Amino acid sequence: MAGTGASPSCIFCQIACNSTTTTLLHTDEKVVAFQDINPSAFRHYLVIPVEHIATVKSLRRRTEDYSLVSHMLNVGETLLQRDAPNSTQYRFGFHQPPFNSVNHLHLHCLALPYVSRWKTVKYTSLGPLGGFIEARKLLEKLKP
Repeated sequence: MAGTGASPSCIFCQIACNSTTTTLLHTDEKVVAFQDINPSAFRHYLVIPVEHIATVKSLRRRTEDYSLVSHMLNVGETLLQRDAPNSTQYRFGFHQPPFNSVNHLHLHCLALPYVSRWKTVKYTSLGPLGGFIEARKLLEKLKP
């Protein structure tokens, strides 16, 4: 894996170790999921690896990273299908540096509509500049 264990100063590592009051929607040996504290959509969950991995730039084209991102996406899809079954559109993806807010890999899982129109901008690809990368596009880049 691309990480370095838990980082004590990282809020997402603290959440993954269950040392905060954050309610976990899913937990297993690889990932945890919880609600975003500042939701951008009708439902907005984050799925993070338990292991500290800084950003999508830390991931490589190899089986371990591909299977981690694939698992993160499966967890996110399962949660949104359970909690927002009537939503007609879902978005799954990652912010790329320098547009990421926390240096701990996290998948945004959104059941639309967005809470406000301007939130759409935050979840738009900026092509070569980065921005938001759809989970499926990232998986294509990581496929061994």
